[in-house]
Amino acid sequence: MKLSVLGCGRWGTFLASYHCAKNEVLLWGRPGSRGLAQLRAERRNEYQTLPDSLLLGDDLAAALAFGPVVVISISAQQLRQLAAQIQQFDVKGKTFILCMKGIEVVTGKRLTQVFREEVTQPVNVAVWVGPGHVQDFSAGVPNCMVVDSDDPATTDFIVDNLSSDLIRLYKGRDLIGTEVGAAAKNVIGIAAGMLDGAGYTSLKGALMARGAREIARLIRAMGGNELSAYGLCHLGDYQATLFSSHSHNRQFGESFIKGEPFDRLAEGASTVQALVRLGEEYKVDLPICQTVNDLLYNGLSANEVIPRLFSRSVKGEFDY
Repeated sequence: MKLSVLGCGRWGTFLASYHCAKNEVLLWGRPGSRGLAQLRAERRNEYQTLPDSLLLGDDLAAALAFGPVVVISISAQQLRQLAAQIQQFDVKGKTFILCMKGIEVVTGKRLTQVFREEVTQPVNVAVWVGPGHVQDFSAGVPNCMVVDSDDPATTDFIVDNLSSDLIRLYKGRDLIGTEVGAAAKNVIGIAAGMLDGAGYTSLKGALMARGAREIARLIRAMGGNELSAYGLCHLGDYQATLFSSHSHNRQFGESFIKGEPFDRLAEGASTVQALVRLGEEYKVDLPICQTVNDLLYNGLSANEVIPRLFSRSVKGEFDY
């Protein structure tokens, strides 16, 4: 099968290399991209060496015409702009796989909603999310991930054709829960880093339990299956996000508390604003998300907000 990957960051480049094992692959980067320039010059980045068969290009029309499957791996907040560009080309009948985690800040919409608002042609759209870091996969360490779509046949097609011994894919059947859970785990990852930075690492167990419960309530209110919060899209991604030294979101949270610079993409920093907005819209109390948002955007300190979490009224562990 022929497929293209749009986005030549660490995850997009890995996915392009991964798919080369069974497919003909073209990796696309924006014209002028420094990452693409490095890949063209050196055939490698800081994480991996490219397979000889992997094609590189910056022509979006050629990338979209390359094959029936298009994988997208870019910053979540840039998806609408790219989708609008994609709409300018004939992509009818193609399958698009969104390999990123986030919620659009300005609208509070899930990424498949954003994509379908811009690409109005008849296409198949799925998400591919879950645990795993490029560094681990590149070292041959396997993991499990989940694929979900508004069309079960699309999910089945992707899992049946792109799963492997390195990445075991599961079939999701709750697109709302899968997307919200995947996006929200980045916010919980930032919270974990903040605990590390403040010297409260021992609270990570409570963070995992209460974080998953908080997001489960939101998923339920939005019409999804709350059990998705306890699956691969969210709780199953906690080890990779809350504890790993490779986690950008955890590193960002720790650096923020310590007042240290951090120049890598941490999707949770944008997503938390969207989650707070969704909590207000669906009338769901999101104390952890609200706390992260207050620290990042409202000028509060860790010494102010962590005691506030513990002074909240007592309730049952699994109350709504």
